Amino acid sequence: MAGNGPGTLSTHVLNTAEGIPGAGVRVALWRMDPDPALVVETLTDAEGRTVDPLLPPGAFRPGRYELRFGIGAYFTARGIAPDPLFLDVVAVSIGLADGRGHYHVPLLCTPWSYTTYRGS
Repeated sequence: MAGNGPGTLSTHVLNTAEGIPGAGVRVALWRMDPDPALVVETLTDAEGRTVDPLLPPGAFRPGRYELRFGIGAYFTARGIAPDPLFLDVVAVSIGLADGRGHYHVPLLCTPWSYTTYRGS
């Protein structure tokens, strides 16, 4: 999990309500300091992963970031979202340190709940 190599950041989404990958979820990465700035915005692929790392080694900078997952739109498109939405955009605030290697932040979600962790 943690290492001494160049930092990277990746993510994936798992739809635990249906037991499938979260394909087509909009993911936005924001750098929060010194002022909020959008770094990248993408969609997850058929496996629920982003095609490229959100922060590849050359773009990695330590600091505070926020991952924003558009699960409300995803579950609405699948026809299983409550009305009104209980969860819409899930924001996960993370701190990335230099020299800590690869960061992987999965999102396991349903229309009513989510969890995350630092994976490998």
